[in-house]
Amino acid sequence: MSKPQTFKNHVRFVPVFHFFVLPVFAVNVVWSIVRCVQHFSFGSVMGVLLALAFALAAVSLRLMVLTVQDRLIRLEMRLRMQQVLPADLRGRIGEFTLAQLVALRFASDAELPGLARKVLDEKLTERRAIKKMIQSWVPDYLRA
Repeated sequence: MSKPQTFKNHVRFVPVFHFFVLPVFAVNVVWSIVRCVQHFSFGSVMGVLLALAFALAAVSLRLMVLTVQDRLIRLEMRLRMQQVLPADLRGRIGEFTLAQLVALRFASDAELPGLARKVLDEKLTERRAIKKMIQSWVPDYLRA
């Protein structure tokens, strides 16, 4: 990457998916609906259904990939926390929600114990708020 990853620029876009596949499927859905309205027939209805199916399949596939990624992050963070957290916090690893673990993954090892304690004690759940508390950002460039 040309510049270091931070909270402000860490959102991941997959150009082929976000800027080509989704727009093409969206245009196809709109075009299919227009054709169906103008020339109603069994074929035009099937065209709309297929356009919707393709668009929904693309979105569903992306969500499945992100779900697998979140499961891996959960596993990675639980293992990392076993190594980094003090003994009194290790017993509380099971209390973290997926959203909390996903947000905390950007914290450095030195910063993680303090943030983890704060997140649990204050019952912080919003990913964005947790990420904003991170002072020493550890980038993650291997994301889906």
